[in-house]
Amino acid sequence: MAPPRVFFLSPANSGGERAQLLYSPRAAFDLARRLRSPEGAPIGEVFSFLSGLYFRGKLAYAQRFGVPLVITPNAGLRPADARVTLATLRAAARVDIHAANPRYRKPLLATARAVADTLGPGGVVTLLGSIASDKYVDVLLGVFGERLTFPTAFVGRGDMSRGGLLLRCVRSGAELEYVPIAGAVRHGPRPPRLTPVR
Repeated sequence: MAPPRVFFLSPANSGGERAQLLYSPRAAFDLARRLRSPEGAPIGEVFSFLSGLYFRGKLAYAQRFGVPLVITPNAGLRPADARVTLATLRAAARVDIHAANPRYRKPLLATARAVADTLGPGGVVTLLGSIASDKYVDVLLGVFGERLTFPTAFVGRGDMSRGGLLLRCVRSGAELEYVPIAGAVRHGPRPPRLTPVR
């Protein structure tokens, strides 16, 4: 039996406006309280709050059609249910996600190699994130080569459009088409707007 498809989910911005809501000592909503506790909260839930529609779509899609692993700024790949605290979130926010930054690159490389070893030669991984820049592709392509794929429908779409598309796929049960990133067209014209869901 072939191993399940593994999805790599690009991270949410840990230093943006929505993150400041979590960092505020006056924040009394449930997620903020759990982040301040020693147990923390699942990284998938935290990033869904930080990013909104896009990460929520990626997470729901990956859970529906395979296994989600979250790319982090400073700790490589982590399961979506791995717990983070306010302190670990602040530490992540201080790391620049850039292919040449060793604080980001080294943990991602190490965990990607561990995933590749676990999956074996038949395992295929799919990046749910920006394929137009090299910040994820440059690191992951060196580990997975032709086995690193992406949804062709991502080309030309913005984040909100991608999130909406992924949630539609979850509702319909229809998986997207994937192609290897190596040698693929990663830039293209913007596709037509998604038809609003009634």
